[in-house]
Amino acid sequence: MENPYAPSTRADTRELRVKVLGVEGTAWNSSAAVYDSAVDEVVALESEPYVPDSGGIHPREASEHISSHVVEVVERALEGHEDDVEAVAFSRGPGLGPCLRNTATAARAFSIRFDVPLVGVNHTVAHIEMGRWSSGFSDPVALDAAGANALVSAYLGDRYRVLGETMDTGVGNALDKFARHAGLSHPGGPKLEELASETDDYVELPYTVKGMEFSFSGVVNAAQDLVDEGVDLPVIANSLQETVFAVLTEVSERALALTRKDELVVGGGVSRNHRLREMLEEMCRSRGAEFHAPPLEYLGDNGAMIAVAGWMAYSSGDSVAVEDSGVLPDWRPEDVEVSWRPDTQEEFEEPDDDFVLGAEADVSLDFRRGVVTKERRRKKYRVKEVDGVVRRRRTRAEARLTSEARRAGVPTPVVFDVDLREHLLELELLLDSDDEVSELRNPEESEVWEVGRHLASLHEAGIAHGDPTVRNFLRCDGRVYAVDFGLAYDTRDVEDFGVDVHVFEGSLRGTLEDAEPQVEAFRDGYRWSEREDVLERVAEIRGRRRYA
Repeated sequence: MENPYAPSTRADTRELRVKVLGVEGTAWNSSAAVYDSAVDEVVALESEPYVPDSGGIHPREASEHISSHVVEVVERALEGHEDDVEAVAFSRGPGLGPCLRNTATAARAFSIRFDVPLVGVNHTVAHIEMGRWSSGFSDPVALDAAGANALVSAYLGDRYRVLGETMDTGVGNALDKFARHAGLSHPGGPKLEELASETDDYVELPYTVKGMEFSFSGVVNAAQDLVDEGVDLPVIANSLQETVFAVLTEVSERALALTRKDELVVGGGVSRNHRLREMLEEMCRSRGAEFHAPPLEYLGDNGAMIAVAGWMAYSSGDSVAVEDSGVLPDWRPEDVEVSWRPDTQEEFEEPDDDFVLGAEADVSLDFRRGVVTKERRRKKYRVKEVDGVVRRRRTRAEARLTSEARRAGVPTPVVFDVDLREHLLELELLLDSDDEVSELRNPEESEVWEVGRHLASLHEAGIAHGDPTVRNFLRCDGRVYAVDFGLAYDTRDVEDFGVDVHVFEGSLRGTLEDAEPQVEAFRDGYRWSEREDVLERVAEIRGRRRYA
């Protein structure tokens, strides 16, 4: 396969046949690698992981570990390559500040020693680019299942947009927290995987997906309670894995459906878990999408991903002066201008057939009867206990709350029939005079203003939509309709309403290059309810992101 990242394919056509030294040290692993563009390979990789004596990662101890090992690790990686390095890349953020500073100090020293440019790399973007480089995919959705975070992102308008993210703890930290409660040593993930392999038994645990966002605190607390109640530990471990990984897989599928992309890559230490990769592969197979997980040594935090991403950035002319190379502990991926990627965006086209493969349900259109049939098919990546509960709960919620929303004055399709046994719904087929109905992509400001009014009306009626993305509002005959109430629920909690607003704004920012005019128009519509307390809560919710 022709290398899609070769500098000759870029606007800057300089002949760059270089070796890049990559230095990683955001938290637990002091690692270094050398990437050689002449052979398009990582030709050296050395690591010295930090393993605490007890409990989780202690920031001070982790920083001391990086300080003690970073030079030694780099020197080992450089053996045989000392005279060929032409750039030094380092993990500039996000991560633990003291660890980042020790890593950056070493990278600066080697940059000065070799008299070569210094390249600051975003750690999260490096996970994405390692997946893209090792797969050869051109434009994938990326799942980062890491210790401190969990997020799904996709490329749009010269940067990676976060489509969905954990609203509390990172997935690896969540598993480690449970493992410590159960008396297991750090890191907890591999111990849980081993325990889970001992049984297929499952006990129900909370399953929390809110549009593109998700949460792990509830499932971990419930699993800890089961430990205290004396439930068999392998059963809890299996149940926790199946629930947490099903959430990650579902949100990844939602991202594929939202963006209409057909490639998925995964990165982060948690993605070393065989069961998670198995779920993701099964989900992609069912959608006709391609899935790729890099080799295991490239999945956790490692110098190779920093070297590869550093080469990509350097090949497009990116570098940073030593005096301007301060670390960025809260550096988010959408704040990075991805200067090295060619524009691979294609114009979105509405499907013109009578069947739509969604993430939540499959939709069939019967024009003769004027009926839409929604079927929540079995998701083979989920164990039957999880899948049955999720499908039954969502079918019931959609049937009831679509009708209640309509009574609250929000335009929705009429519900004709519901079959809870087969997880089927029949709804009104929305058609305008030109026989056109479309999702709210590239919306006019007037249209998102209507969405704001609709969401405000739902909240006034005590309903949280649960999944208010641009896919779930349809333009038809000059009106905007709300659809897909499978994740909706009754509530009067300002937090739930704030999450609704946050999710819709996130879907705008994830699908529009410049979303702020639409976001402001949406908020103007929402202010009809005079619920400034909800909008204030949205700012608080955004601030909870792992790297805000």
